[in-house]
Amino acid sequence: MMLKRLCIALAILMVISGCSSNNKEPQEQQHDNSLDKVESTTTQELEEEITAPNGTLQKKDQGEEVTSLQKALREIGYTISDNGVYDEATTWAVTDLQLQFEETPVSGVYNEATQKILSIVLEDAEAKFQPGKALPKKAESTTTTYGTPIISNPYDQLALVNKEYALPGDYLPEDLVTPNVRFPFTEDLPKKQMRQIAAIKLEKLFKAADEAGMDLYAQSGFRSYDRQHAIFASNAAEHGEEAANNFSARPGESEHQTGLAMDVTSPEMNFQLNTEFGKTDEGIWVKENAAQFGFIIRFPEGKEEITQYQYEPWHIRYVGEKTAKEIMEQGITLEEYFEE
Repeated sequence: MMLKRLCIALAILMVISGCSSNNKEPQEQQHDNSLDKVESTTTQELEEEITAPNGTLQKKDQGEEVTSLQKALREIGYTISDNGVYDEATTWAVTDLQLQFEETPVSGVYNEATQKILSIVLEDAEAKFQPGKALPKKAESTTTTYGTPIISNPYDQLALVNKEYALPGDYLPEDLVTPNVRFPFTEDLPKKQMRQIAAIKLEKLFKAADEAGMDLYAQSGFRSYDRQHAIFASNAAEHGEEAANNFSARPGESEHQTGLAMDVTSPEMNFQLNTEFGKTDEGIWVKENAAQFGFIIRFPEGKEEITQYQYEPWHIRYVGEKTAKEIMEQGITLEEYFEE
């Protein structure tokens, strides 16, 4: 009888043990699966491939493509945030990268040419490249003699140059060319020149104007710091400095020094630059069509308090098609574009 009871007890213990074992096994298996998932996720993060994104990106753009660009720039050594906003720091990094490869147009805008050089640097650790080598983050001089802050990236296609932001006195665009358009003079003067990216678009604008029956002429493009200094000094001597600064920029504060601006006129105006140009067929056509080629009327009528300059229907500034269309469609200035 005792032996029988012992056998029954052993049998019960075996059943209990088996149940315990069966309950534990799925938990252990579940735990093992969780570890596998963690290890798999960690491996994927470590193996995430950082590449140069496709497409065109520029200042103020936002989104995943911008984040991808920022991660790629960080990968090659730039200390910038990957916040998904194409900000000043991103523009600086792109510009610095472009400056270190001679065949790449310098604009601060990420494009196909920039994608190619970024891909090269990402793939070749020994590429002749050093982050920040070509463009210091801060300008050597912080203000002009007039107390205007100096921007650190004068190469930026969207650089805001006005009475509050000036160009360095020694800034001279390295890619100045003479566009193949009409001028009312034959001398080979510096004011015929523009930065290459703007010159190409100006040629297309003039071709379209010709096809529309317009008689458009280019009058004045690039102007050096020293030349602007002489012009402003002459105007100030004649009209007084305060009055002169309503229609003439102080040295460093002129868009003409960027190489991205051109004054246009017509025979009807006797090739002069005055507000009546805005009422001519050529002036009206330029206002309605300039944005298609990346240009804006930089100092529009009714915006004098914002631009701090008089209405100048003849002064067009290259900012690229995307920005130009947005500015012209909304009827805003470059200042207002950056305030949004």
